Parts: sequence; C-alpha cells; structure tokens
Amino acid sequence: MTEKKKSPETPASLAWRRLKKSTPAMVGLFLIALAIFISAFAYIFSTDNSTNANEMIPELALQHPGFSIEFLKVKKDKEEISESFIGKYFIGTENPYRMIPILEHHIEGKYVTVKSFQGEGLDPELMTFNLADVVFANSLSDTSAQIENGQIVFKNLKNEQQRISLAELQQQVEKENFIRRTYWLGTDTYGRDILSRLLIGTRVSLSVGGIAVFISLFIGIFLGSVAGYFRGVTDEIISWLINVIWAIPTLLLVFAITIALGKGFWQIFFAVGLTMWVGTARVIRGQVMSLRELDYIEAARSMGYSHVRIILRHIIPNVIGPVMVMAASNFATAILVEAGLSFLGIGVQAPTPSWGSMIRDNYGFIVSGNPSMAIIPGVAIMILVLAFNLLGNGLRDALDVRTQMK
Repeated sequence: MTEKKKSPETPASLAWRRLKKSTPAMVGLFLIALAIFISAFAYIFSTDNSTNANEMIPELALQHPGFSIEFLKVKKDKEEISESFIGKYFIGTENPYRMIPILEHHIEGKYVTVKSFQGEGLDPELMTFNLADVVFANSLSDTSAQIENGQIVFKNLKNEQQRISLAELQQQVEKENFIRRTYWLGTDTYGRDILSRLLIGTRVSLSVGGIAVFISLFIGIFLGSVAGYFRGVTDEIISWLINVIWAIPTLLLVFAITIALGKGFWQIFFAVGLTMWVGTARVIRGQVMSLRELDYIEAARSMGYSHVRIILRHIIPNVIGPVMVMAASNFATAILVEAGLSFLGIGVQAPTPSWGSMIRDNYGFIVSGNPSMAIIPGVAIMILVLAFNLLGNGLRDALDVRTQMK
C-alpha cells in the first residue's frame, strides 16, 4: 500500500512553526493577546462600570492598594437610562445610584441611618435617608413618604403615588443597597479606582497603536514600493521626502501635527501614524529594489502586466515578512509616543483614561504618599512595549530563512 505524500509546507506554516520555538516571542504574543482580551472586556473586570471609569468619590481620595469599604447605594432622582448589552459591557454606563462610603448602618422604621466615611483621620458624619429615597427615584416636588397600615407611601418622578410593604422594603435595602468594594490598586486624588482606569486605559494604548501602525504601513508601503520599483526621479523625490521627515525629531513633528489637528482621541491617531511611516518606507524601498530585478518580475513585464498588478500581486506579497517586523516595532513605538504625549498633556484628553496621563497626574506621589499610583501605569507601558519588541524579534527570526533554529 503506497504512502500518501505529505503536501509541502507553506511559508506561513513554516514561519509559525519557527515562531513557536521562540519562547520570548510566544511570551510576547501571550501578553499581547491578554491585553487585547482585557481591553475588549474591561468593564467586566473593573469595579467602576461608569463611562471612562470616571466615577469620583472624593471621600476615598488617595487610598492605598487593598483598601476595602462598604457603600450605601442611594437612587438618583432622575430617569434611569435603559442599559444595552454593548453599553453595559463595552462602553460603560452612568451609575444610577449615588455611592456613599459608610462605616456602619442601622435600619429602623422607614429610615436608614449610616455613619459615612469622610476620609482618613476625619470624624464620620451621621446621615439619615428615607428608605423610599434609597430604593426609588422619587418626586422632586414632593419628597415626603408616609407609613400607612404597614406600607410606605411615596410619589415617584411622575408624581404618581406608590405603595410598598415597609418590611419588604427594609429587606430589599438590606439585601441590595449595601455593597462592599475592594480597591486592589487603591484610588487616585479624585477617589477613582486605579485598577478600573488602568484596564480601560489598555484600550487607548492598543487602539492608538493599531490605527497609527495601519496609517504608517499604508503610507510607508505605498511610497516605498513606488520609489523602489520606478527608481529614477521618482525615487529621488520620495527619498528626499523620507530624509527630510527622518531629520525632524518625532515628538516635535507630533507637536506640530497636534497643534494643526487639535487635541483629542482621534487626532492622536493621525499625529502618531503620520510620524512613523519613514522607517517602513525605507525598508520597503530596499526590498522592492532587489525584487524588481528577479526573473519572475521580468517575466511579468514581458507578459504585459501593468505596473500596479506587478507591485500589488507579485512584489508586495514577498515583502510581508519585513512589514510584519516593522509593524510590531512601530506598535511599540506608537504606545510610547502616545504615553509621552498624554504625559505632556497634548495626547488623549480627560476624562478618557490613558496610562501616560495617569503618570502625569500622580508622579508627584512617587517620593511621597502612594508611589504605586504612578509606578503601576509605568510598569504596564513597559510590559506592553516589551511584549511587542519580543514578538518583533521572534518574527524577524522566524521569517528569515537564513536563521537556523533548533
């Protein structure tokens, strides 16, 4: 019985097999995949589910990692916006409750009395709330609530009278309106959860890096392939442009673009992307210059194929290896540039959380107070940049046929 011949290994499968043998590259790939997963489902893991994790509780300002406290949830007197699945788990929603940090509580009759936490070293404040105000959004014109025959009577936002059993309401408040939160990484100067903002900030770094890399690759591949293929005057003009842009410091160029486009989340994509294409263009230009002299390109020309077809279908697919390596390197650079711009105050604007802006807001606490507020986002930047550099080195070795891997 004849044995089936194995199909020849494709370049992609060969590169993947070689990449899997590189432990540092696989560690980098795992960290990147973890960051993507966290950024996609950040609100599932975060304590603060408000948009941009921007729920401020001034009484909890500058708490150390591991701080835990109980809250009383008091319903806000306004119409509650219905939460969609996308809004709840991917965008964040406004908290319909006012969060009051407390040390202890006591329910008696139609009232709940709490000792509210006012901050470290400050005396607690005694506060009393009507149970109906705690659970329901009540009328703004008539805030009174009375007890009749074991029921509490109040008016809702539409000034419609409602009744509910007092005993049932007491049980509901005890069961649903007291929660305990643990701030694993502490809180910032505004009483916001640092862990939640760190998780949401992962989205900013990855989205800025991804879109900036796409812009830089698009411009770099286009100009590099045109310069390398046509050569002559076209090559001289594009090479001159590359050298001029290359001579301008990246941050200064980003400053100029940011001033022209304005500050904001979307502007930073273009500002970073438009400064990173020169390296890609130089690499692609050199690769295309060597490929255009090969026999199969000469054969394509002799068959009458257009220049566009030759470049798109026969040259660019053969420079994917260097492009992938450049993409990983540019991704790491984009994350650093975005963090630097946010640190300087011209990147992503508040209240959108960014690792760079978190360092800017808290770097003064490195030598006093709580240094983790600035160190933790700095470590996050370092780990993500390292992950892309490790993956880039692994891709370079896996896609280089001259590299011998055991």
